[in-house]
Amino acid sequence: MALSQYDWYILGVVICLTLVSFVSRSSFFLFGDHLPLPESVRGALRYAPVAALTAIIIPEIFPWSAEGTPDLDLNKLLAAAVAVLVYLRTQNTVFLMIAGIAIYALGKVIF
Repeated sequence: MALSQYDWYILGVVICLTLVSFVSRSSFFLFGDHLPLPESVRGALRYAPVAALTAIIIPEIFPWSAEGTPDLDLNKLLAAAVAVLVYLRTQNTVFLMIAGIAIYALGKVIF
């Protein structure tokens, strides 16, 4: 089976994106010690994991529809609230995850 011009284009795009992703992600491991970051950048990078998790979790709890109104899932909202309360009480991330998953699963069974 011969590859069409479109197939070669898609294959080329996938290869280029793979290379760009690999180089950009591995550059910190390869050149991190030789290119020191300013303290202001290091301080900003401390918040990157929190920002990434927030960007993943908030749209999952408060999804927006095309009409612009939120389509709330009270089960997810309750699980998130309980997980936050557990974390504030225990300061333990593992307990936060266990509580959130347990309340979400319990809510799926009950509701």
